[in-house]
Amino acid sequence: MRIIFSLLLLLNVLSVSARQKVYDFNTRCEQAYDAIMQLKLNTGKALLEAEKKENPDNLAPYFLENYADFFTLFFNEDPSEYSRKRSMRSFRLDKMEEGSPDSPYYLYTQAAIKFQWAMIKIKFDEKWDATWEIRKAYMMLKDNQQRFPNFVPNNLLLGAMQTVFGTIPEGYKWITNILGMKGSIKQGMANVNKFIESNAPEAKMFREESYYYYCYLTLFIVNKPEDTWAFLQRKQLDTKNNYLFALMVANLALNNQKAAVGLKVLEERADTPEYAEIDYYNYVMGLLKLTRLDPDAHVYLERFVNNFKGKFYVKECLQRLSWYYYLEGNQAMANKYRQMILTKGGVETDADKQALKEAKTNKWPNPFLLRVRLLSDGGFFPKALSLLLTKRPADFPALEDKLEYAYRLGRIYDENGQDDQAITMYEATVKVGMNRPEYYAARAALQMGYIYEKRKDKIKAQECYQQCLNMKGHDYKNSLDQRAKAGLQRLSGT
Repeated sequence: MRIIFSLLLLLNVLSVSARQKVYDFNTRCEQAYDAIMQLKLNTGKALLEAEKKENPDNLAPYFLENYADFFTLFFNEDPSEYSRKRSMRSFRLDKMEEGSPDSPYYLYTQAAIKFQWAMIKIKFDEKWDATWEIRKAYMMLKDNQQRFPNFVPNNLLLGAMQTVFGTIPEGYKWITNILGMKGSIKQGMANVNKFIESNAPEAKMFREESYYYYCYLTLFIVNKPEDTWAFLQRKQLDTKNNYLFALMVANLALNNQKAAVGLKVLEERADTPEYAEIDYYNYVMGLLKLTRLDPDAHVYLERFVNNFKGKFYVKECLQRLSWYYYLEGNQAMANKYRQMILTKGGVETDADKQALKEAKTNKWPNPFLLRVRLLSDGGFFPKALSLLLTKRPADFPALEDKLEYAYRLGRIYDENGQDDQAITMYEATVKVGMNRPEYYAARAALQMGYIYEKRKDKIKAQECYQQCLNMKGHDYKNSLDQRAKAGLQRLSGT
């Protein structure tokens, strides 16, 4: 009798283990995904836990859980949390392999998890591991696209990767060639747009995620800010109730001289306990407020520096704090935050590198030009121009200040649509500053490229982009080179 009972028990265990696991993005999983994409992470995770208990053969909850960990680790960069959660990468990948290889989600979910962990690993200075993660994700997506050509989620992630790969400078192309990762802006954005325009059920599921990819790629890679803002206007994203969208629009505004828009979005968002605590909010809010010269900008910047446990943006934030107190006339506090730049944070971003470089020089920017810069960076052009025109180049004894004066005036004319006046000032900036360490000449060449590209003067635009690439040893070299490279890619139609 015992033998028969044991055999029945064994058969039952085997039948359960042999039962096919599925990727079922049912209504509850959709609700969980929506909550997570709004950064209501606890709400989303509670729904996923309920789904696991009720439908233990459904793999979708384990996949969607990775999104929640991604946002927390990517934005907050807490090393202790990373140590606790990093084992979940392998666990979830193993879970995805329990599904049927005949499902398009089999490879897609694994590729998406690898891609998300690659982005996380970059934040924790594991660049080589991140590169291999991206390569594996890319190869999986290429394979999945061949097997399931009508499965549109492939297009979204693959398109994003191809767009970025298309802007890698020539000197680094060998890396992507060896790793088998190739792409172009044209091909990549065609894939992203194919997803966005699709009416397939899978496209509906991940639609809001696609908006995030589209906006960043269109603004920073394709360099079509007007298309980015037209897209946002057309989609009417719910920035009040979706915290992720609010952060995205605010960040886009910060990087596109639209600080007033970013401030309005962050000030009007729903701020309730159900949303995750994101330290990055204070960084964006502080920088936006500083461009408007708000007296309380330091409150947010100091909150970020005191609470953030990561390395990205820290030196830049400390630099902005030192500028704030410098303009307030509080040199003791300005010096305090400048000294902190030497020991805190990392140098992964160009802005952090520039902050460290400035701190080491022990030179302070011209306070008048610094106010103009901040106002201009925020898009407060009339105020910046009226302030700037109270001075002439001759009023600045230092050559770097004369150079910045010309560059700032050019940027304001540029943003006001006064292209001829902008080109005049940009040409003067390039002529004087092309062999100097400041970024003004390289950025002036890049901006002239944009103007000539807009005018359909392909030859002049190419000359300007190449001129930007040819300049060496200046601040923001990596990011300016990537934009110039993207310009050449657009002009060549690749």
